Amino acid sequence: MTEPTPRIVIAGAGHAGGSAAAILRQLGWKDGISLIGEEPLPPYERPPLSKAWLKGEADAESLALRPMAFYNDADIDLRLNTTVRRIDPVAKAVTLSDGDTLHYTYLILATGSRARRIPLPGIDLDNVLELRTAADADKLKAILGAGKRLAIVGGGYIGLEAAASARALGAEATIVEREPRVLARVACELLSNFFQDFHRSQGVAIELNAGVEALEGADGNVTGIRLADGRVIPCDAALIGVGAVPNEELAKDAGIACDGGIVVDLDARTSDPAIFAIGDCTKRQLPMYDRTMRLESVPNALEQAKQAASAILGRPRPAAEVPWFWSDQYDLRLQIAGIPFDATEIVVRGDIAAGKFALFHLTADGTVQAIEAVNASMEFMGGRRILQRRKKLTAARISDMSVTMQELAS
Repeated sequence: MTEPTPRIVIAGAGHAGGSAAAILRQLGWKDGISLIGEEPLPPYERPPLSKAWLKGEADAESLALRPMAFYNDADIDLRLNTTVRRIDPVAKAVTLSDGDTLHYTYLILATGSRARRIPLPGIDLDNVLELRTAADADKLKAILGAGKRLAIVGGGYIGLEAAASARALGAEATIVEREPRVLARVACELLSNFFQDFHRSQGVAIELNAGVEALEGADGNVTGIRLADGRVIPCDAALIGVGAVPNEELAKDAGIACDGGIVVDLDARTSDPAIFAIGDCTKRQLPMYDRTMRLESVPNALEQAKQAASAILGRPRPAAEVPWFWSDQYDLRLQIAGIPFDATEIVVRGDIAAGKFALFHLTADGTVQAIEAVNASMEFMGGRRILQRRKKLTAARISDMSVTMQELAS
């Protein structure tokens, strides 16, 4: 019996999957690559959807990771509007939504995550939206404009970015957050308070400690959000942004180990040695912090794409990178390096009132665990080097602006 031609199948054509296909070619994989994506667009950047796309400053062409011709030139079998429905690990084959079957030598799962859906009365009304894809952004963009009202359930980064974009378009924006502050799960109180105050100064209404009872509507369209205290926030559209759930079902059905994400090692390899997983769908190791967790970021997707491609091609494992994230709101650029596990002290460098500062998170022995920088790119870049080197610093030295970041990082 003839052996099938070597082929790598990539399930998911988001940032992670698209990058993996390109990196595999760059590193020398000469055989087949099939990239399977459920959207009608080739791989594109998703972070600008809540910012530049909503404001009309970006489109599908400008956000594409690579031009469509790249996939043809690189001999990558790009299949859009298609999903992987089933994995047969024994036969090393996947069944696609169009009924086709592809055999693989290696399979890379880049299935991403989906918006968390909350079981509220009225959740299925028209103009109750989420923001994960270009199609989602187009729906929201069509509604926003002068005089329109956007109600946002969830005060995380997506919610704050959408509120900023709504205000830029002349729409009213109200954020409803059940916690006592925005960004409660992902940022310290100092940073939360700064962004709360700034958004309010831009005309955004923020309801804290506010539970949502139901979504109200008329003629099939959402008209308001009813809070637990009985008040109703009127709106023309409601955006639900309360986190994301990893798309791990495909892997779980195939018997691959999952634990709130597809479990992978430092090569992005799953419990099946022929199957890798990368990006938002994974629960990965973070040796720097001696922990495992799921990360949702473009840098994480790129790092794991490199890990998987290197392992498949038998190349040395890429050096571990410091986790980092970013968010753009108004003229504010937030850049975060690291994760503040076990931090016991926060040191301010710069001027919070002036909107140009960095927050250094230190453990009891002075090890820098994370840095949150607002309009402070030098602190962010230097902070990444500090984290990579696991440096210990004193609060006095960090806060002393006469000491340059180059001196702190060296």
